[in-house]
Amino acid sequence: MSASDKVENTAEDLKGKTKETAGKATGNEELEAEGKADQTKANLKQAAENVKDAVKE
Repeated sequence: MSASDKVENTAEDLKGKTKETAGKATGNEELEAEGKADQTKANLKQAAENVKDAVKE
């Protein structure tokens, strides 16, 4: 996995955590769900990159 991919995935995960926290703090369930979805998306991308790296080895 390239360093830029890792940075992108980490940034997306942090963005999701921020949205989830803001949603919880304000009682905005939609924002909280969107944050969780962003985190899941980042985790799936990370898992796919890990599989690609494992296949290369």
